[in-house]
Amino acid sequence: MFESTSRYASLSTATFVMPDGREVTYVRRRFLPCAADLPLMVEVTFSQSDRLDLIANRTIGDPEQFWRVCDANAPMNPLDLEEVGRTIRVPVPQFEEPR
Repeated sequence: MFESTSRYASLSTATFVMPDGREVTYVRRRFLPCAADLPLMVEVTFSQSDRLDLIANRTIGDPEQFWRVCDANAPMNPLDLEEVGRTIRVPVPQFEEPR
């Protein structure tokens, strides 16, 4: 259902039966990992020209993996990480087999 690099790739699906009998399939909730437990690849100090996708591309090799950077820093809002001078953690990518 999702690409192997998606944050949702390892999640299972469930089905909800509506009162009228229709079945709705959905992806189960994703629980965030403990940021401190993710193995660190590198720390990056945010510069004026940076964005999370650019940092992910530069360090992990894929801009769509910005969510891994977010997981490693546990922000309430990803834009909170985009503060010039802030040091952010970039984790070693951990890939799980899709279910």
